[in-house]
Amino acid sequence: MRVALCQIPISSTTEVNLDRVRSAVSEAASSGARLAVFPEGTHIRFSADLRAAAEPLDGPFCRGLSSVARSAAVAVVAGVFETAPDGRAYNTTVGFDTDGRLAAAYRKIHLFDALGHQESDNVAPGSEAVIGELAGLRVGFLTCYDVRFPELARSLAAGGAQLLVIPAAWASGTFKEEHWVTLVRARAIENTVWVAAAGQVPDAAEPATRAPTGVGRSMLVDPMGAVRLDLGPAAAIATGDVETQYTDAVRAVLPSLANRREDIFPAGPPPVPARPLPEAVRPG
Repeated sequence: MRVALCQIPISSTTEVNLDRVRSAVSEAASSGARLAVFPEGTHIRFSADLRAAAEPLDGPFCRGLSSVARSAAVAVVAGVFETAPDGRAYNTTVGFDTDGRLAAAYRKIHLFDALGHQESDNVAPGSEAVIGELAGLRVGFLTCYDVRFPELARSLAAGGAQLLVIPAAWASGTFKEEHWVTLVRARAIENTVWVAAAGQVPDAAEPATRAPTGVGRSMLVDPMGAVRLDLGPAAAIATGDVETQYTDAVRAVLPSLANRREDIFPAGPPPVPARPLPEAVRPG
């Protein structure tokens, strides 16, 4: 299946971001993509008031994503801020299938309370790993800082995910970009699985006082760890093919998942599939 990495800048205006998603999905569809992966927080920049911006999953922004997916017949993965019961927001990655149906919603488990940041001030943590079916593929979800926790990716791969998606807003800093590239490749190698990671890039239209929100470096990595796509630091859209037959070929000669010692290292609870949601989110 052809997958598009949509490395877009994120505005502090949600309508601008939805327009950018619409344009990117149109370009992805023209290249034959069946799935388009967008960054963490596609909804709005992290410098915004996330609590105020948060919406339910049937709110305007998600309805817009649903409409884009259905119109283009392209599944869409993107980061949104969802209303949480305690007044904070969930940092949620949603997956809309090619018919506009909300097929998956993953609330970021590991919050970025590190390196001088305190994501938990405004964001509530999720508690469940999620696999959903998008464009015929079983897709496991991680978000940004989650990539530093190999047990999550392992549980998704062991649970049958054929592709891991990692929307991110990976900030710059000492060794940060090296960490990103290394960790994304490691999650692919150790699980012999495809990984599609999509990052934010700075928005030149935003005031200079607003810090950049990501280094880019969106990547498509195959089950042997070869980087099939690397979009670099600037806004870009690129497509590559996720070949499940290649996964089978790699695992036939490198059966590291099959060679696990669960008698010594239990895998833990399996990821939950995307739950049926009350009446699928569709454009009104």
